[in-house]
Amino acid sequence: MIHDAKLTAEFTKTKPTLDNVSRRGILGGAGALVLALSLRPARADETQTQEQKEQKFGADGMPHGWRDDPKVFVAIAPDGTVTVTNHRSDMGQGIRTSVAFTVADELEADWSKVKVVQAWGDETRFGNQDTDGSRSTRHFFQHFRHAGAAARLMLIQAAAKQWGVPASEVTAVNHTLTHAKSGRTLGYGAVAKAAAELPVPTDVKLKDPKDFRYIGTGKVGLIDNFDITTGKAVYGLDTKLDGMLYAVVARPAVYGGKVKSFDDSEAKKVPGVVKIFKIDGGEIPSEFMPLGGVAVVAKNTWSAMKARDALKITWDDGPNAGYDTDAFRKELEAAARKPGKVVRTQGDVDGAMAKAKTKLEAEYFVPHLAQAPMEPPAAVARVKDGFCEAWACVQGPQAANDRLMKALKLPDDKVKVNVTLLGGGFGRKSKPDYVVEAALCSQAVGGAPVKLAWTREDDLHHGFFHTISVEHLEAGLDEKGLPVAWLHRSVAPTIGSIFAPDPKHELPFELGMGLVNTPFNIPNLRLENPEAAAHVRIGWFRSVSNIPHAFAIQSFVSELAHAAGREPKEYLLELIGPDRKISPTEIGDVWNYGEAPKRYPIDTGRLRGVIETAAKGAGWGRQMPKGAGLGIAGHYSFVTYTAVAAEVEVDDKGQVKVKAIDIAVDCGPQVNPERIRSQMEGAVVMGMGLALTSEITFKQGRAVQNNFDGYEVLRIDAAPKLVRVHLVPTGSYDGPLGGVGEPGVPPVAPAIANAIFAATGRRVRQLPIRDQLSA
Repeated sequence: MIHDAKLTAEFTKTKPTLDNVSRRGILGGAGALVLALSLRPARADETQTQEQKEQKFGADGMPHGWRDDPKVFVAIAPDGTVTVTNHRSDMGQGIRTSVAFTVADELEADWSKVKVVQAWGDETRFGNQDTDGSRSTRHFFQHFRHAGAAARLMLIQAAAKQWGVPASEVTAVNHTLTHAKSGRTLGYGAVAKAAAELPVPTDVKLKDPKDFRYIGTGKVGLIDNFDITTGKAVYGLDTKLDGMLYAVVARPAVYGGKVKSFDDSEAKKVPGVVKIFKIDGGEIPSEFMPLGGVAVVAKNTWSAMKARDALKITWDDGPNAGYDTDAFRKELEAAARKPGKVVRTQGDVDGAMAKAKTKLEAEYFVPHLAQAPMEPPAAVARVKDGFCEAWACVQGPQAANDRLMKALKLPDDKVKVNVTLLGGGFGRKSKPDYVVEAALCSQAVGGAPVKLAWTREDDLHHGFFHTISVEHLEAGLDEKGLPVAWLHRSVAPTIGSIFAPDPKHELPFELGMGLVNTPFNIPNLRLENPEAAAHVRIGWFRSVSNIPHAFAIQSFVSELAHAAGREPKEYLLELIGPDRKISPTEIGDVWNYGEAPKRYPIDTGRLRGVIETAAKGAGWGRQMPKGAGLGIAGHYSFVTYTAVAAEVEVDDKGQVKVKAIDIAVDCGPQVNPERIRSQMEGAVVMGMGLALTSEITFKQGRAVQNNFDGYEVLRIDAAPKLVRVHLVPTGSYDGPLGGVGEPGVPPVAPAIANAIFAATGRRVRQLPIRDQLSA
């Protein structure tokens, strides 16, 4: 509980233009309730019960994973305005809205009197702020419910004390406190100061879900919608400060490359150029730090870009100068055809394979992908008088804070990272190299604020790319056409390569994305992970390694069904087997998306449920015209179950048209159905892009694609006319939640590939499909 009559603002050294948190800004003056709940997971010590230890399982498995003390801030001003501090980044998933209405519902607040402010990066104060892994609602929904309920109870207690009546006789409904017996009422603001003087209750009663007014109703629109649609919302590229300069960087085209020398004589002639200087970099592993290169700071972005074009730089391309994705694919295929590191095994695969009536094998390929958010990376930084303040579209403000400390050699209390809205992220903006570049530019020009922007070409040439992979599968079938043996080798460079020198195997969290946790009811199964080196910066991409694993497995199942003469949906369901709950640890998944195995087992009944729902939505089994087909795929990721049924047409020239997509999702309790639908629709569009057109290739260590003419995301005319989202509710609001932002992507590509086979009899085993069928 925090109540400070003076309410001094945080970080008053500078005045940000964005709507970030300061206590004075929240409250508009003294005499108000400020609730800071310390929501602390049990520590890993000798006092923990076994259940507590399991609940802490995994702790996240990623840099800046969930550590300790997530703090939730709720403030009520004297005029009754309720301000909720959102500590996660919003890139379109609507977390600012979900956080606010979760608090407001339990608080019994009038939605018209609720606003949200964005937290700056501060792990001690706000807990984990890394917005990735589809965890924001999953991890903090209950915490925010408790915050709202605690604030409601304190207001009730304060009103009861003022009236001299038992608290049990006071109710709080829609921003009004009422004592029914006497007919007296008070607004929330009238007792906020008195409530602030009360101890924070540790035992609060949460609402019965039947009484929810906002949670789960789908009736609350985006809290930022007006600002977004009228252009008032502030994204990273929108940030403006007085005296601001602008910068771009010429970076090495090859990962690990360095500047040998540069001539800036012509560049300095460009009007408006202020400073040209070298940024050190080029080290492998690069982690989240800049690649290095030559920075140009100017009075406007156009001058900076023109001066960059005029630079004459001699590069040392380093160890990845010969990287060629066509040649590397052959290396991955060769590795996939030999035994690799065993990551899960059960039964006798070799013996069962030898006795199988029929054997099938297939290989699937997924290329490098770029996140390509519509807003490229951008940041503004000001480094002055030993203090650094940044404004940036970041998914991980704490990661940005730490890298700024490292690059500038400043202590933690001399760095502040403000979070803007993000025009897309998809994992790219978890890596704050661009924020560090902006700060180095400000430092180089003596402390003036500098906006550093990446062009689309910068984004596609110098990003953190989704890994390239080859998936090799073999199966031995019995006389009924069912697998008695299953072998899967997954070969892909690991994200771990940006953190450690030359790792050759995927990390546990990558293996746990649809590989080791394959839930099929097959007696003999072996999963292997052969070695693969990395030659570019590998980074998170929406749904990460689930993409290649789901594409390969769900496509292969369709191939097995055809070989067995079986209907593909029923064959898939039979492979999954009867309804059962599988402990992830028992099948080799030591990560389980950072969640407790007992609380989050793999539930095959829920997986079957979404497959059947998607199939029903698509009218599965109906007669299709010539050149048209239906395909299906299901997948478990981010502790959520999704399935896609795709309807496609393929014309005489081999051009694919996706007519309709039915996507079913079971994420457990549905906190914000409107956003769940939006996320699934977005996942369909993104999944179709990577299925049909998107890829990054490399020649001589350099990315070939320059802009959206080469790296094609889905165009409007290629989008399906129908995307039907089916929400499958499971569990109570007190139970475990699943992720939403990422799980919709993985089943899209295999469903389309399987539909193409149904329409044409031709198999698709590599992405993107592009013109494969016209050959």
